[in-house]
Amino acid sequence: MAEITASMVKELRERTDAPMMDCKKALTEAEGDMARAEEILRVRFGNKASKAAGRVAAEGIIAVSINSDGKSGAIVEVNSETDFCAKNADFLTFTNNVADAIAKHNPADVAALAGLAIDGGTVEDVRTQLVGKIGENISVRRFVSGAAKGKLVSYVHGGKIGVLVDVVGGDDNLGKDIAMHIAAAKPKSLDASGIGAELIEAERRVAIEKAKEAGKPEAMLDKIADGTVQKFLKEVTLLSQPFVKDDKQTIEQLLKSQNASVASFTMYVVGEGIEKVVTDFAAEVAAAAKV
Repeated sequence: MAEITASMVKELRERTDAPMMDCKKALTEAEGDMARAEEILRVRFGNKASKAAGRVAAEGIIAVSINSDGKSGAIVEVNSETDFCAKNADFLTFTNNVADAIAKHNPADVAALAGLAIDGGTVEDVRTQLVGKIGENISVRRFVSGAAKGKLVSYVHGGKIGVLVDVVGGDDNLGKDIAMHIAAAKPKSLDASGIGAELIEAERRVAIEKAKEAGKPEAMLDKIADGTVQKFLKEVTLLSQPFVKDDKQTIEQLLKSQNASVASFTMYVVGEGIEKVVTDFAAEVAAAAKV
């Protein structure tokens, strides 16, 4: 039996908002498997327990650069330790210059990006200088770049959510509407083919366990799970989502009405998937007082 530590219970509590004792019971039942324990709590408490998936933990900013032809561009996330740094003018200039360099040169990865020239030096040189000047760790976390099948359109909300979408056909207003919809509705993929089998299977397991707890007959479990999965896919795939400005039509219907399509999209949320270290200031002060 895996040892269930207080820190494990605390982490699951922070991920799910479930009561402490329920977190401990779930971890015990899951033999210490955090992902499985989260599933168990979802069965008991509903989707509230999956909030960690979209939690923004780290600081930084998203920047987008689209070349003048609208056919190529880039989206990048640059991280900092604090939001104060993310608002610094030098940090913002660095991030925008990095986005421009990616859009222009289309590097293969972050390592290749580090050697590109910006602002009188390489990306890595300028980053290192900025770290020394501001006094915070700064890193280029991820980016996507390349050529579009149609026209690239972007939307950045407060520097924290960024979207780059390749729209084929339609007009500028349609492209803007699609980009803003993606930022608001946060689809996981264009259609069902982009949703991983592991994620779908997790939804099935949760649906089956909830149905069992509700006393549903064994013969109905697969049908209930199928219905739950189909509902889930409609909620998380762009083409199936109701348009945020007119929920009487889906994004797919909106695109068809203007003889347009979406070839691909990228959405970044600052710090998505990064766990932030939370400092207990009161505990630090108390510890310091004992020294």
